[in-house]
Amino acid sequence: MAGAESGRPPAPGEGVKPFTPEKAQEIVMSLQQPAVFCNMVGDWPALLWNVKYLSAMLDGKTIQFRLGLKTVDLVPQFETRCSYVEATLEEFLAWSCGQPSCLSGPFSCYDSSKYWAYADYKYIARIFEDKPEIFQDVRWSDFGFPGRSGKESTLWIGSEGANTPCHLDSYGCNLVLQVEGRKRWHLFPPGDTSFLYPTRIPYEESSVFSKVNVANPDLKHFPKFRNSTAHVVTLSPGQVLLVPRHWWHYVESIDPITVSINSWIELDADHEARVEEAITRMLVCAIKSAENPSDGDLWLNPTEVEATSHEMNLQYLNQAVSAYIKCQKTSVSEQAHSSSTGAEQRTGASCKRKRREVGREPDGCRLLTHGFDFSTSKAEELQKIPFGPHLIQVLPQSQEMGSMGAVAVESDGRDLPCENEGEHIGKLHRRRRELVMSNDCEMPAHQMDSDSSPCTSQTALSTNDLLDCLVNPHVINLVARLLLERTGV
Repeated sequence: MAGAESGRPPAPGEGVKPFTPEKAQEIVMSLQQPAVFCNMVGDWPALLWNVKYLSAMLDGKTIQFRLGLKTVDLVPQFETRCSYVEATLEEFLAWSCGQPSCLSGPFSCYDSSKYWAYADYKYIARIFEDKPEIFQDVRWSDFGFPGRSGKESTLWIGSEGANTPCHLDSYGCNLVLQVEGRKRWHLFPPGDTSFLYPTRIPYEESSVFSKVNVANPDLKHFPKFRNSTAHVVTLSPGQVLLVPRHWWHYVESIDPITVSINSWIELDADHEARVEEAITRMLVCAIKSAENPSDGDLWLNPTEVEATSHEMNLQYLNQAVSAYIKCQKTSVSEQAHSSSTGAEQRTGASCKRKRREVGREPDGCRLLTHGFDFSTSKAEELQKIPFGPHLIQVLPQSQEMGSMGAVAVESDGRDLPCENEGEHIGKLHRRRRELVMSNDCEMPAHQMDSDSSPCTSQTALSTNDLLDCLVNPHVINLVARLLLERTGV
């Protein structure tokens, strides 16, 4: 890229990526700890997507910004505690720079020295629906996912201090490209879940929040947080972070302006998680909707449009169970065929999808886990991963410290386009989305036949079926112990 811009022929090896798409996909699908890819996206047009460029592309179109206080409280600043405004990126830039013109307009009530603003979870397919050609600026095919572009990606634009509360995603793993500015990621392994005091209130499909403000933990109320192990990394422009499945993360913007692009990658395990999410939605909506609305309990996250009805949630549960069983049968059939032909390749189909805000249906299942030996031990797997200057481990905070207690991953600049008037270009972050069922899972519950039903002895799950499982002695015992722990008994 640099050679083309300067008019000189490229130097030997220049422009060659450190990993082939096949190798990058193998790393993404097998690595169970966070890592940063370097020198993989130097030719992506999306690296030009700084806020000024995006502002010109949107041409006065307004988007929603979430605003929060920069003061650090002991309580996480959930979306339910934030304010919201509709504004253009031009207005956002002027406000974030403290320009006098912002004394009027959508940000006029918010002092930029006291508040941060975040345009988060913006589906590129929606905000650029009139410019579909821009989707090809994002090339996840370089990581082994052909056909995945900006259309399957999400955009994040924030000011200094903008953050996402600590949470884990129920589905998939996450690839995050940093485009402009830097973001600091605090990541915690799945084994730390009990130390992070998980909660589903505020409720959001596919997200489990932590009650702990990891930036300023209240150790009096959450003493087990001391046992957690933070993996901290500062992501710079041009780098891509891999967030493995079920890793907790708290993310904050540390530069005046940040831009990130992310995409959630489907995994086989998402089928079971989808069933769990369906049960969770059904219970949360049923119980919370039965409460007195005048209580003012803000239990539904603003990212959720509405509390869906019991009938719809029951249909959603049946669809999830049907999809899980169908893919299990497909996997068994494929494994039997593979065994009979002497093949050693695993071809488990992955159909996990979130209900995307844009309402786009998936094209079907993708084969994402083929070619990997999942019986191999974790230590052996790590030995196979080519860590080095192009793939950097995000280590536990106690093992490697950078400035401000973070592992700083520096870029050599080869991935970055030329900076314009001193602006930082590059950056990334990720986040959640809504579950979408694949095309073969959309049949209403009452129309399912015996082949698609969870059990051949019945056509669909009922509310009583769900309640029968919920009141199972083992479940009741666990709930009782959790309630007793909550009350301090």
